Amino acid sequence: MQIINFIYFIIISLLGLKFAFQSQGIMRHPVDKRRKIIFNGFELLWTLIFSTGLLALSAPAGFDLMAIRLLVLECFCLFGVLYCNNRPIWCITTSIYVIYLLWLIIGISYSPMPTYGIRVFLKYLYPFLILLFASAVVRRYEVFLAAGLGARTVALVCVAISFVPYAESLVSGVFWYGTARAINFITMCIFSLALYFDGFRHKKDLWFAIIFAIPCVLWVFRTSMAGTTLALVTFYFYRYKLRSIPVVLGIIALFICSIFFIPSVRTKMFTEEISIEQIREGKISKESISSNSRFALWTYLLNRFYSENKLSGCGTGCVQNHMYNHSIFGGLQVPHNDYVQMLCDNGIVAVIIYLLMGFGIIAHTYQIYNNKQFTLAIRICAITAGSSLAGVLLTMYTDNTVNYSMATLAYPFGFYGMMLGLIAGFNHQKSNNRQNDICNYSTI
Repeated sequence: MQIINFIYFIIISLLGLKFAFQSQGIMRHPVDKRRKIIFNGFELLWTLIFSTGLLALSAPAGFDLMAIRLLVLECFCLFGVLYCNNRPIWCITTSIYVIYLLWLIIGISYSPMPTYGIRVFLKYLYPFLILLFASAVVRRYEVFLAAGLGARTVALVCVAISFVPYAESLVSGVFWYGTARAINFITMCIFSLALYFDGFRHKKDLWFAIIFAIPCVLWVFRTSMAGTTLALVTFYFYRYKLRSIPVVLGIIALFICSIFFIPSVRTKMFTEEISIEQIREGKISKESISSNSRFALWTYLLNRFYSENKLSGCGTGCVQNHMYNHSIFGGLQVPHNDYVQMLCDNGIVAVIIYLLMGFGIIAHTYQIYNNKQFTLAIRICAITAGSSLAGVLLTMYTDNTVNYSMATLAYPFGFYGMMLGLIAGFNHQKSNNRQNDICNYSTI
């Protein structure tokens, strides 16, 4: 059945190539389906790329179609950045990201296996290119809505297929793994909430937000449960600041209750039966938590690659090289902690730079969201990017979020890029209005 993934890959790639060299095209308005709207080729390309990031299109072992798809998408984004009529928007956070990427390149120079280093670099490069491409091409709210709603539609199809018996086998490998899907749903949940509270006030958006929050609980994915909780907490803090404390405490309490009182979650969370008395007395130890050997694996990797190279690590890709070529911990090939991999590959410097960039985006989007002069589209992008990024950054602590960057990190960074592009369009329009006012005044 996976031959269909090759067909999908060829169709999407050829469609992207067509859009890249197309002057313009007509599509339905993202809100009013009775209307038609003209998009230029790069706007169509952006909508296609952002809408289909949840499609993995994996192939049988021995042919890494996902890696080829990632490379093709990066080429499309780079082409768009270089040849789009508008220049990409640079700010402090994008500059910090460039420093991080340069640090990874330096790490490749002393990596024991540079090919693995290049693979790691490309996974971090993709969200950056998505950010730049979005900031260059998105100047109209219609483009932002078309891309965002397109991505949400694909995610809704993915949710539906995930819960329909036997449907999953019919589309094997089309969508990303369950863990990647659940992390993608964090951004889709926040986007739906933002559309409800700051946009159209359609009840369907509120229901969609709930739908995207449910799978991580039903699938008992602790990482995405924690990520969704933090994203929701951040979302309400953006909106209500200190007045959000009661809601925030309620969300956190709900998360804690789900851990201790939902049997499937409690069983996966702990190695032994936990009583209410133990919870009240604080007698839950680290040994009581079921880590699936994560703690031992992290200790092993840190002792081997980080302890003696704390500043710069042992080279970009050293962890993947070691885990792919040595059967450790039952043949695990990923560390289930992107921060541990950063420490081992590129040292504490890498973690500091990356978190500085991430927290910088959160602070920037918070500032933009609370600036009432900006349009609702800009503010929706801001709260979606900042809140979802907070949750996704948390998932990096116990999952391989970077490995799925096409479906995970690309979405908060994509919304951030669209925010930057919409701000540039807003400022340009305001400048034109000012010029028109001056011209009209001079003719009086």
